[in-house]
Amino acid sequence: MYPNGSVLSVILTLHSLKLPQASIYPAFIFGIATYLTILLCNLTIVVTICENRNLHNPMCILLLNLPINDAMGATSLFPQLLYSIWSQDRSISYPACLLQGFFVHLYGGASHVILTAMAFDRYIAICFPLRYGAIMTTSNLVIIIIVMWLIHFIIIFVLFCLLIPYKICQKYMADLVCYNPSLMKIMCEDTTVNNIYGLFILSLYHCISLSVVAFTYIHILITCVTNKQSDTKIKALQTCGTYLVVFLFLEFNTLFPLISHRSEFVPAFLRRAFSISNFIFPPLVNPLVYGFKTKEIRQKIFTFFKNKKINSF
Repeated sequence: MYPNGSVLSVILTLHSLKLPQASIYPAFIFGIATYLTILLCNLTIVVTICENRNLHNPMCILLLNLPINDAMGATSLFPQLLYSIWSQDRSISYPACLLQGFFVHLYGGASHVILTAMAFDRYIAICFPLRYGAIMTTSNLVIIIIVMWLIHFIIIFVLFCLLIPYKICQKYMADLVCYNPSLMKIMCEDTTVNNIYGLFILSLYHCISLSVVAFTYIHILITCVTNKQSDTKIKALQTCGTYLVVFLFLEFNTLFPLISHRSEFVPAFLRRAFSISNFIFPPLVNPLVYGFKTKEIRQKIFTFFKNKKINSF
């Protein structure tokens, strides 16, 4: 047991990566390549939107939040993970674990909030195209972005503030990354309040995001089916269908690890695999689905590289 006065100096041990000696360097190189690819793809979207005034519309401004969040999520995991692979040292200080956990949850929750806001934007654009400009004004857009980030930040901040008064009884954490549920398992005292609050915000985020997305996409589908222009109908259905698949994958991928912590029947290795995949697949897939697949953004990126190629000769 560690008294409150020395809890900040506690060194925790995360679950072993169990890498054979021969796999250390390949795993390290693969990890760096994956991290740099994630940063390159997401920062390309960010720079493209910021540098082109033609892309300063509500859809692209909302989209801008997604690559920023994905880059933050990958950064909350990969530097510490790469160090662990290289040094074969799975220790992490308690304050660093709290900080990592905070950004992990900030990233996970923000993904749902941003995709929900984007679904609402597409709903207004497709179902009420004549009123879109009046509803998604610059001031309304700024309010939506500030409110969604501010409320989300406060909710996650409170979640981790609730952990501070507790004493720590063990140093080993049975996870590859710091999560709120895994942190609660090393506390000495009863964490019922934390557990209730965690389940509440988990239910809140997933229920709201699923409800909003279901409502918007059902109405989008109805609008597309009743639209007489076949090209517009097919394009909208393809775009929304892709978005919906990615969203549902995110829902399952984030919900499964958090729920499995509260179940004795889910194998620990499966929970760990899903928890790590949250920081790899969405940050890699989102730029492709939401960024490069968007015609306006794709054209600006191609134009930029084409001009660079011409200027190099």
